[in-house]
Amino acid sequence: MNLRQPNANEATQTFNRSKSVSPMSGLCTRCVDGCRGNCEIFKSSFRGREVIYPGPFGTITAGADKNYPVDYSHLNIQGYAVGAWGLPEGEDPNPDTAIFPRVDTQTEYGWEKKIRMKVPIFTGALGSTEIARKNWEHFAAGAAISGITLVCGENVCGIDPGLVLDSNGKIKMSPEMDRRIETYKKYHQGYGEILVQMNVEDTRLGVAEYVSSKHNLDTIELKWGQGAKCIGGEIKVNSIERAIELKRRGYIVTPDPENPAIKAAYRDGAIKEFERHSRLGFVTKEGFLEEVDRLHDLGFKRVTLKTGAYSMVEAAMALKYCSEAKIDLLTFDGAPGGTGMSPWPMMEEWGIPTFYLQSLVYEFAEKLSRKGMRVPDLAMAGGFSSEDGVYKALAMGAPYVKAVCMGRALMIPGFVGKNIGRWIQENDLPKTVSEYGRRPEEIFVCYEELAQRFGDEMKNIPLGALGIYTYAQKFRTGLQQLMAGSRRFRISAIGRQDIMALTEEASKISGIPYVMNAYRETAEAILDE
Repeated sequence: MNLRQPNANEATQTFNRSKSVSPMSGLCTRCVDGCRGNCEIFKSSFRGREVIYPGPFGTITAGADKNYPVDYSHLNIQGYAVGAWGLPEGEDPNPDTAIFPRVDTQTEYGWEKKIRMKVPIFTGALGSTEIARKNWEHFAAGAAISGITLVCGENVCGIDPGLVLDSNGKIKMSPEMDRRIETYKKYHQGYGEILVQMNVEDTRLGVAEYVSSKHNLDTIELKWGQGAKCIGGEIKVNSIERAIELKRRGYIVTPDPENPAIKAAYRDGAIKEFERHSRLGFVTKEGFLEEVDRLHDLGFKRVTLKTGAYSMVEAAMALKYCSEAKIDLLTFDGAPGGTGMSPWPMMEEWGIPTFYLQSLVYEFAEKLSRKGMRVPDLAMAGGFSSEDGVYKALAMGAPYVKAVCMGRALMIPGFVGKNIGRWIQENDLPKTVSEYGRRPEEIFVCYEELAQRFGDEMKNIPLGALGIYTYAQKFRTGLQQLMAGSRRFRISAIGRQDIMALTEEASKISGIPYVMNAYRETAEAILDE
């Protein structure tokens, strides 16, 4: 099975000259001396480390395209012709009460102090990438009016041009963090929340102390990693002055902007970008429990954890430690992942894929539960984009998985709405949009619904937020239809029995019954009556 063709990909803006390519290496079967390009080896011969990353940086998001042997498409959702589970208590299910618009898509997470969301999805960590910074108003307002949680990712304070540190090297002022939190709070409607994520550098800078004292946030997230890469968060900067500033703030910056040879290469125009890297974390049980206690002592009501597609050892550590620490939400992010800034070979070839990771997580959660330990509320991330995939993840992880974390699928509607606004101003609407009209009121099906809710404030809501809200409403309706088809009228009623594996391999990995065995005993009993 050819899972991937390396050495050329649209993400790295490379391609093979030949139509015939070696499946293993990705090299053209006939490599010609004098070829004018543009495979990855060709481009790497003069651009070097730049080719590791998708580009151009700051204007794209990128997600890996490796085709794994088993994924969520190897599951299907069960449908039933009788029954209704999850209707209001005491209500008689019948054709007039069990209708799909009545399906409740709300979910909640938290150990004791719960947070409710209108749909079981929330944003991936939108941190220090340029994509997150320049689109923040659209993302934050969109998540807030949609009633979902928004994760403000790592390193936001650390790269803030306006950052002011006190004499102890701790944050005194971070205008960028202030802007991010205040934008979400401005449009918050009582569902979901904004939580800030911390890595090693954030902890050293005192991010938790800053957002607790100045913004009185209820939740903060610790981060062990993500599904797109097994090293810390990264961004690129195109100014050597900025690179030096970030290095002096304590970040790892490559190539070294203070190296004379690198300075010369920058002056020559050969080096155009610098990478800012975060440090690798080192997890111990004692250190983790102590940090959670410290964060609670700072006043945080909830502490969450985001971890990546590491080995099953780290998956077991995360579940066990989070159970003991009473973590409010544990998010597992599977490979391949990817949003704004990760090495392309790492996105493609590193980590446990989401389907396999969720199977392990469920197995381990069951072991903890049988021992009498409470399993923290879980979320899955890593390649989800639609309501059918979310339904499968909720069912496969029931009763532990409460929501799905989405990266690009919740960013794209923000881009689309923002760009529609720009195209309207420039009188340059593409036909794909203009066929529905030329004003926001005509184009966005949810415009008047929001105008009724927000009144005069509607003129200040960015169109990217409308894009996210409109997508969330489509997602909600589609999920309601799927849930009604399997007669589940609230999220907590969804169970593993509501999906089936289409291949025996998927069944073996996940423990979900193979399609030819699912409900067989019940069916046979009917035939034998």
